[in-house]
Amino acid sequence: MNQFKKEYDLICVGGGIMSANLALICKLLNPKMDILILERLDKVAQESSAAWNNAGTGHSALCELNYCPDENGKVSIKKAIDICTQFEMSKQFWSYLIEEDLLDTPSDFINAVKHHSWVLGEENADYLERRFKEFKEHFMFNSIEFTREIDKMREWFPLIMNNRSEDEIMAASRIDRGAEMNFGALTEKLFHILETKFDTTVHCNMDVLDIDPEAEDWTVEVKNNKTDETFNVDAEHVFIGAGGGSLLLLQKVEIEEKEGYGGFPVSGEWLVCKNEEIIKQHNAKVYSKAGLGDPPMSTPHLDTRYIDGKRQLMFGPFAGFSPKFLKEGSNLDLFKSIKFDNIPSMFGAFWHNLPLTKYLVEQVLMSKEDRMEALRKFMKDAKDEDWEVVKAGQRVQIIKKDEFEGGKLQFGTEVISSKDGSITCLLGASPGASTATSIMLNVIEKAFPELLNTNEGKEKMKQIIPFYKAEVTKELFKVQLEKSKKTLKL
Repeated sequence: MNQFKKEYDLICVGGGIMSANLALICKLLNPKMDILILERLDKVAQESSAAWNNAGTGHSALCELNYCPDENGKVSIKKAIDICTQFEMSKQFWSYLIEEDLLDTPSDFINAVKHHSWVLGEENADYLERRFKEFKEHFMFNSIEFTREIDKMREWFPLIMNNRSEDEIMAASRIDRGAEMNFGALTEKLFHILETKFDTTVHCNMDVLDIDPEAEDWTVEVKNNKTDETFNVDAEHVFIGAGGGSLLLLQKVEIEEKEGYGGFPVSGEWLVCKNEEIIKQHNAKVYSKAGLGDPPMSTPHLDTRYIDGKRQLMFGPFAGFSPKFLKEGSNLDLFKSIKFDNIPSMFGAFWHNLPLTKYLVEQVLMSKEDRMEALRKFMKDAKDEDWEVVKAGQRVQIIKKDEFEGGKLQFGTEVISSKDGSITCLLGASPGASTATSIMLNVIEKAFPELLNTNEGKEKMKQIIPFYKAEVTKELFKVQLEKSKKTLKL
């Protein structure tokens, strides 16, 4: 017990990529800040941040078509620009850490893998060409290539083109600078920096049971999972970054901003290739379009991954349903999350998302053979014995109040914060980890504006993340892209 102080400037709940980013940026801006990090499992980065539990795509909108909606024949790239900017901010942060000799061996967590979009059918091919034309005009994406030629696609991703006939209508685009991520390895490295350079350790096997307001502070009730002992620690600020577990904890906090929020849990599975010969034939991330009426999280992709130094090939994701909010959670999580204030939101979201419910039921009922059939749309000659089903992470999509529909299911992430910013909570999922740096700057703006408002703070942030509060011009983008490419050895 004596390892804990009575009071901290900041307590981070959860040992994932979000807490790692928040704590490290705060320490870079103010090394004297007292930060406590609590994780309920026996290691960091075991839930959403773990390599097998997420897609590992450096989400920069280079290949993900759901960031470019087709609005009456005009493709909007506004969201793609935002997502791309945010991922580049993450790359700038990692580059800064490498330049300062705080971070090493970037290939442990980031590798260059070209990003492709590939679609079947005339309508989808026309959409992809319209997207290509919009991208080509913008400096963030102007290196994009587009083709309808089967021979070109054979060059780009031969595995997908095996046994294709000339009369199949398809199209593809590609951007060379795509990244493949191992967010688990990165999270471990960021916590290692905090421990060795900033005297900030992660305390594992610590379950946060409750967070209560005191006169000036928040009192956090903690249970040691190894000894079953409970104790209290105080903090001026608390950040809840516990992935799927955040909602249940937020609901215990006495702030009105939490009202009406609910969560919808979605589990995931991958098909993972066991045949080294096949793995060698594909070095690409290839994203396609979600099926008609399917949610954006269902976008199928065939991806090269680098996990623990080994090249992998996986296809998915396949969604499933489990009432758990975390992979290591409880089957009662969903039921515990239903409160008087969020019943209208939950019911409204359910009623207005019946196609999603139908989609999830269909996914849950899929056999291995059904999954293989989905893969064969990508890889015509895929054989059952070369692939195995691997369980991925658990996600909780946000449900929030909506005056027209009662409640709305929201894909993405959102920071909930008390009026004074003393307590902040991150809800939601993708593109989470890729944009963690940008999201945590949002948290710092709410919780610690004084860190960013001084001339010294502004100057420091400009060094760490040149895009922060800057107008991202063509020139600035080009210079920083080249710099991070060199530093991260991409």
